[in-house]
Amino acid sequence: MKQYFVILDTNVLVSALLSTKPNTATVELVKRLLAGEMIPLYSNATIKEYIEVLHRKKFKFDENLINILLVAIKKFGINIEPSPSLDILPDLKDLPFYEIVMEERKNDAHLVTGNLKHFPSRPYIVTPRQMLNIIKSG
Repeated sequence: MKQYFVILDTNVLVSALLSTKPNTATVELVKRLLAGEMIPLYSNATIKEYIEVLHRKKFKFDENLINILLVAIKKFGINIEPSPSLDILPDLKDLPFYEIVMEERKNDAHLVTGNLKHFPSRPYIVTPRQMLNIIKSG
C-alpha cells in the first residue's frame, strides 16, 4: 500500500469536526488518518495552532474528540521542523504548514487545505476532495 504524507491545514480538521455528514471529504480524510492510512506531518507550530483553534469556545468541540485527533496525528505522524521559507503568503499563520510541505516534497507530501487561495498554486497543495482522489487513484 502506498504511503501518503499529508499536512492537514487546521480548516480541514475544523470542517471535519463540524460536519454532520459522514461522507464529506474532510470526514473521510480524518477517518483515514485515524486508521493510520495517511502519515500526517506536523511541527510544534502546527500542533500549537491545532490546539488553539480546536479549543475555541465557538466550536464547542468535545475535549475527548480533540485529544483523540491530536494523539493520532502525533502517533501516526512525523514531527518536522522545517527550514524557514522566504515565500510570502496572504496569511502568515499558514506559513508553518507551507514550510512543512516544501521541506517534505522529497517524500511527495501534500498540503491539504480548504483555502487554496491562501497558498501559491502548486500541484501538491490540494483540497480534501483532491487528496481523496489522489489516494483512490494511487
